[in-house]
Amino acid sequence: MAMGYRTLASLLLIAVMQGGAAVPEASEPPVARSQATAELPKLIVHKSPTCGCCQAWVGHMRKAGFPVEVRDTGDLAAIKARVKLPYGLGSCHTAQVGDYFVEGHVPAEDVKRLLAKRPAARGLAVPGMPIGSPGMEQGGIVQPYDVLLVAPDGTTTVFARHGQ
Repeated sequence: MAMGYRTLASLLLIAVMQGGAAVPEASEPPVARSQATAELPKLIVHKSPTCGCCQAWVGHMRKAGFPVEVRDTGDLAAIKARVKLPYGLGSCHTAQVGDYFVEGHVPAEDVKRLLAKRPAARGLAVPGMPIGSPGMEQGGIVQPYDVLLVAPDGTTTVFARHGQ
């Protein structure tokens, strides 16, 4: 269960006043959270300088703990060609993390799973801009979509399904 700032501050104040530590069992200590964040590699996001949904996806990734560097560009086609994104898998932004690309509105948890499993692949892609994907939220509506794993030969398999 998520704990609000005021609740956490109240618990810490009570702990200090009682001379002890009060960290709820269901909560991860702030130190452990910052160490986990430090272990995530930097995500470099190539996007149009005017794209609001791309900026919202960047916020989603930062909230998930990724350090993010944004590179605004007017030539996303060159970036997509450089990472060898297969035709038909494009979206509005292309990111790079470690040895992988992340195309489009891929959820942060799927990127974390990719990095943990380290499959032989070029990266992940969510073609188009499905409603309800991170950065494309529309009041709780979620259009079913797949996150595709792009193999070294350019073929794809379903890595994750969302909204089904």
